[in-house]
Amino acid sequence: MLRLTPVTKYLLIANVVVFLLFSVIPGGDMFGLHFFMAQNFHYYQLFTYMFMHANFQHIFFNMFALWMFGTVMENVWGGRKFLFYYISCGIGAGICQELAQFVQFYLIAQEQIPGFSLGMLNEVADNSAAILNMWTTVGASGAIYAVLLAFGMTFPNDSLFIFPIPFPIKAKWFVLFYVAIELFSAISTSTDGVAHFAHLGGMLIGFLMIRHWNNNPMGIDMDKGSRFFSNLKQQWDRHRQHVTSQGHGGARHDASHETDWQYNERKKQEEKEMDDILDKIRKSGYDSLTAEEKRKLFDFNNK
Repeated sequence: MLRLTPVTKYLLIANVVVFLLFSVIPGGDMFGLHFFMAQNFHYYQLFTYMFMHANFQHIFFNMFALWMFGTVMENVWGGRKFLFYYISCGIGAGICQELAQFVQFYLIAQEQIPGFSLGMLNEVADNSAAILNMWTTVGASGAIYAVLLAFGMTFPNDSLFIFPIPFPIKAKWFVLFYVAIELFSAISTSTDGVAHFAHLGGMLIGFLMIRHWNNNPMGIDMDKGSRFFSNLKQQWDRHRQHVTSQGHGGARHDASHETDWQYNERKKQEEKEMDDILDKIRKSGYDSLTAEEKRKLFDFNNK
């Protein structure tokens, strides 16, 4: 059985708590994602809609997939990177759904209003306020589909047993099957009340993010960055211990006319500078360093 990882656990808890809360308390509609031209739209809904679900079946299958695939991807990426991916894809899915609804609204207005033009959209939206406020999207599905995609791209040849399919199927084919189903459903004329463009949007954002990360491996591993500077600090501490163990006797850095006292003072100053640089990285990040500080850090790392 998969061991539940921290970020996945808290996402599961947050979704379940919100679902139970708004099952008994009215007002949850304002946290679903409304069409951006509707009166009830608010920007925060691009985040909150991910934690809203329409019914038990909706949240059950989303949370089951989050547990099944999210735990694996969090173990691979680490918590911070996984959470960044999940939230980013969820917001991206919401934006894609908004764009799809805009196109739908435009086509409906063009079909029903003689002489309709783009400049008339706001007026038509005001006159259709009651209807547009009903265009609401809820659910974590966009982010979940992105996690499913991440699993398929990371473990393409792993076999999955998916009910009711009676035989194992490789992850890459499973993902492609879902993409095909969502794409067909999105472009079909039937309306089933499912935000297919949000699902596809989450997968699209996830695909672009993973491709970018794969092409820029040095710039995306947040946990690796933290480990790098922690290792650098440990290396620096070992270096200081080594220098201290040599004593403050007659050892000299070079063959100059530097006295023992001058040598020891210079070493102390270098140690203080390096400590200050590492503290600055911990507090404000590597990019906060000046060019001179980066040079000193580079010189030390290559000793």
